[in-house]
Amino acid sequence: MTGAKRQMAMVMDLNKCLGCHTCSVACKTQWTKTQGREAMWWNTVNTMPGEGTPRGWESMGGGFHDAAAQPGEMPTTGGFGEAWEFNYDQVFSEGKGQEEHLQVVGDAPDWGPNWDEDEGAGDYPNSYHFYLPRLCNHCTHPACVAACPRKAIEKRESDGIVVINEERCNGYRFCMEACPYKKIYFNHAKQVSQKCIFCYPRLEQGVATACSRQCPGRVRFLGYADDEDGPIYKLVTQYKLAVPLHPEYGTQPNVFYVPPTGPMRLGEDGDVDESQPRIPDKYIEHLFGEAGLQALKNLEREKQIVQGGGKSEALDVLIAYKWEDMFGGFDRNPATIKWV
Repeated sequence: MTGAKRQMAMVMDLNKCLGCHTCSVACKTQWTKTQGREAMWWNTVNTMPGEGTPRGWESMGGGFHDAAAQPGEMPTTGGFGEAWEFNYDQVFSEGKGQEEHLQVVGDAPDWGPNWDEDEGAGDYPNSYHFYLPRLCNHCTHPACVAACPRKAIEKRESDGIVVINEERCNGYRFCMEACPYKKIYFNHAKQVSQKCIFCYPRLEQGVATACSRQCPGRVRFLGYADDEDGPIYKLVTQYKLAVPLHPEYGTQPNVFYVPPTGPMRLGEDGDVDESQPRIPDKYIEHLFGEAGLQALKNLEREKQIVQGGGKSEALDVLIAYKWEDMFGGFDRNPATIKWV
């Protein structure tokens, strides 16, 4: 593990994500509501299959191949989706709410963080989509760290969280090119790169990340990867239900996903067709590699145990009967803390 004694990690169950964006709003209001961060969404929830944010990020390169760093494209602010101006004053403050409707002021945008929301793929009646929340993966071997000539990016020794030292950052943005997940942003006001910090000030006080704590669907689990009593170890290592996104990028991400199962496929007669899944195996493999398909088999195995009258600790963890059990001990109420 590069520069860290322990590693904080996250698991997200894609079968529970509602696409409500509460996680994104929680992050936005906590970290990216100041000048220069208008277009930043450190946490995003995109519809898959889809272009995502920045647009076409999966084909923009970066990461490692055969242990060698790979060059990638520089994402643009437009690719992420710039913050749009709306005619709020006209509609809400000038008494014209009956004559005017809320609309974008200036040039009409052609892309945004959720531009293709809910579109998905496939043909009726077997069209499909699912939601994919994304944030910095706090990789074991971060390409951003390898790319920065200023050594302004490092992994914290105590928890493996990847952070940017803004006092050292000169705004070269090699990190943005190198990150294959394209989850680093550029603050044009401060001329520095910025990204998700895994809410480490909260974690240091025993409080779960904002995106995890606010999730109404109990999608997110977090904790130390080596905590054998915690949810990350059980879902990733013990039961192998959660896998990293695009492992072929070579960065060893520490954000993991329980792949989506999707609804049952329907045949031409309208009856259930169990001969193949609605979400194609090829697409699951595209996102998660062969381990993604194996994770779905492991999930089915646990379901069969329960359907046969047995008990499954793995499913009990995923169901999350008590929210406190989801956060590996980081369950302190933030209202009890005097924040500085």
